Amino acid sequence: MRYRELGRTGLQVSEIGFGAEWIGSMDLTEVHAVADRGRAAGVNLVDCWMADPAVRSRLGEVLAPTRDQWIIQGHIGSTWQDGQYVRTRAMDQVRPAFDDLLERLQTDHVELGMIHYVDRVDEFREIMAGPFIEYVRELLAEGRIQHIGLSTHNPEVAQLAAESGEIEMIMFSLNPAYDLMPASDDLETLFGDFAEAGARIDPTREKLYATCAARGVGLTVMKPYAGGRLLDAEKSPFGAALTAPQCLHYCLTRPAVASVLAGIESVTQLEDALRYLDATPEALDYASILAAAPAHAYFGQCIYCGHCQPCTVGINIATVNKYADLALAHDEIPPSVREHYEALDVKAGDCTGCEACEPNCPFGVPIAKRMEETAALFGC
Repeated sequence: MRYRELGRTGLQVSEIGFGAEWIGSMDLTEVHAVADRGRAAGVNLVDCWMADPAVRSRLGEVLAPTRDQWIIQGHIGSTWQDGQYVRTRAMDQVRPAFDDLLERLQTDHVELGMIHYVDRVDEFREIMAGPFIEYVRELLAEGRIQHIGLSTHNPEVAQLAAESGEIEMIMFSLNPAYDLMPASDDLETLFGDFAEAGARIDPTREKLYATCAARGVGLTVMKPYAGGRLLDAEKSPFGAALTAPQCLHYCLTRPAVASVLAGIESVTQLEDALRYLDATPEALDYASILAAAPAHAYFGQCIYCGHCQPCTVGINIATVNKYADLALAHDEIPPSVREHYEALDVKAGDCTGCEACEPNCPFGVPIAKRMEETAALFGC
């Protein structure tokens, strides 16, 4: 493993990190295997944004025996209400949710206290002028967080955070496809107007990376594979599949990036990421693929991030969309996919079409329409 200093935090983080959002649905034996393999390979950075008690408790169990070897990104403002993930700035919910995070992780602190998922400029300004940032400062003073971070998909928000002087690191959505997207606080524009082939990196993102490098604001990366689409030739906007090492290499060549947090669901996926460490320069080369990039086509496509939650009737939207995508990739629905879908307690056919989830989606997915289509696909 190679390590990089995370901005001015002084922390040395592994180039490959562990995104833990999926472990709630994994077998506990597999969770232990992933954590053990990662630690043996030198992985020392883990992100826990999900408020699901199953995720937090499982992660706490596997990290506790070697807690001093891990750097944890713990999110402030991610809560669990009535069995659903809810992003909130209501302090009567934020405070107990963070207490719960520490308790379930079996620790008295996290190294990186992340202001959770801020994609609007006005929301960022409200946070930085109100009780939310006061609480974050309180956590810092008490030692329950050691550094202040923030997570966002919007480079304009990230730019403000980098310039704030108080936020030391940012978890940012970054990959070769996203880097061609224009910045906006209108999510349809942000994820809808993709650049043509051969276009240069969006100037707003270029400015962000340069600012972070100049000010010592470290970047950790989420969405390095764009929900797996960059690894699939048919779904990739570049007309060819990138490999996991190519995606990681792209991210790690951006200024200020210290670590790439891949969402891991199995030891096999972790091994795919770890191949980056021993890959030849030829195996890491992504330039030939990007040079031939056609216009992007991601707008409206789910990358299974889970920010659409909560669903008013309890649908696990990301999981339903994932099974739908797996089904649509075949001429006939594979029996295993149908079995997993039908085992869900709440299915696409239970959707009421209220569209309450859609404003939460960073990628403009027409979720209600997708639920209708998926219900027709599976017949329920």
